[in-house]
Amino acid sequence: MKRLLLPMAALLIVSCHTDIDDNGTANNNNGENPGETVIDYRQEMRQLVISISQKAKGISPGFAIIPQNGIELLTNDGDPFGSLNLPYLNAIDGHGQEDLLYGYDNDDEATPADVTEYLKNFLDRSKEFGKKILVTDYCTSASHVEDSYLQNEDSDYISFAAPIRELNVIPGQSPYNYNNANITQLLQAKNFLYLINPENYNTKQEFITAVAQTDYDVIIMDLFLNGQAFTAAEVAQLKNKANGGSRMVICYMSIGEAEDYRYYWQQEWSTNPPEWVAAENPDWGGNYKVQYWNDEWKSIIYSGQGSYLDTILQAGFNGVYLDIIDAFEYFEE
Repeated sequence: MKRLLLPMAALLIVSCHTDIDDNGTANNNNGENPGETVIDYRQEMRQLVISISQKAKGISPGFAIIPQNGIELLTNDGDPFGSLNLPYLNAIDGHGQEDLLYGYDNDDEATPADVTEYLKNFLDRSKEFGKKILVTDYCTSASHVEDSYLQNEDSDYISFAAPIRELNVIPGQSPYNYNNANITQLLQAKNFLYLINPENYNTKQEFITAVAQTDYDVIIMDLFLNGQAFTAAEVAQLKNKANGGSRMVICYMSIGEAEDYRYYWQQEWSTNPPEWVAAENPDWGGNYKVQYWNDEWKSIIYSGQGSYLDTILQAGFNGVYLDIIDAFEYFEE
């Protein structure tokens, strides 16, 4: 479930008259509305990612944390040249970015140059801090695919030229920057496959067989196929490249939206949702913005017994690819 990132000027969420508490919220003390709570939506998203990282790495130290989009969280003021938010950077291992070169306005169409420059200013700072950059461009024509790979390589990013935005197919060609080495950490990767929609596979074994025939260094996939979670034994099979090398298998997880086809969704929520479930995404039916700072949502995602993150860790994945990081834009607007 990918979304277009919409670059925007940095917003001042909390005024100079606001006291910040340890949870990233603020009490408005400007005398006009005593006791009114102002939420710093960006800091709340940073804190959610940090908390996921702390729990996961406490259990599996090499577990990779990769937020996708929402790159403005990198700096304290949302400006590409502002001061870096070090707690957030120290919690993650890389950044995922969609539409950097192709797909921002329309698939197989070049992203406007000013948008690319804006995003690269952030991404390069993350890269210089030692983080791996994973770019997904949406393009199909041979010239655009080649250009996407070449430009991303020149920027020292690894990339995937996705032929379909639904991310449900494996391209026929070998990975760009083919690599037969063993991959034990994200920084070693030279390519990746983004395959989070397994609708073209009837069974988990069909999916495993198809992926096992590829040589990608990193696979980004969903935890479930037809409502059934992949087991640790099945994920272990996916960690072997066809050329004999080993790879990382990363699990996709949306943390800024609730999805009505997930195990945690309760039937009554469709007509009587909890107060922390917000508007349905008009571009992706069944996906609902959530107040991601809400304790009930945090319990579902990482803090509760048998949480989403717990299931991912138990299945033996090497990391998580965190989507809808840019949900803060919805609440700011």
